[in-house]
Amino acid sequence: MIRAVLTEVGIFLIPFVLYAIFLIATRSAMLHRASWPLRVVGWLVATALVLVIVSLLLLVHYSGAPPGSTYVPAHLENGRLVPGVEK
Repeated sequence: MIRAVLTEVGIFLIPFVLYAIFLIATRSAMLHRASWPLRVVGWLVATALVLVIVSLLLLVHYSGAPPGSTYVPAHLENGRLVPGVEK
């Protein structure tokens, strides 16, 4: 669960990191408040939210078992643990 959360947080931070790299490349004062106007931060947040939503939709669409499959959970057979499988 923590990996999924950290992945989405990382995707959310991508636009901010790219903007910071842009500021460094243009030799602007990256930590100066004037370099991060509210309008730009708003666009970065909107872009980040779109990226997160798209990534979640792709995750839902391309992960998991195929439709109609049956999951057989992990169980014990003759004293040995048999992992769960999709059938």
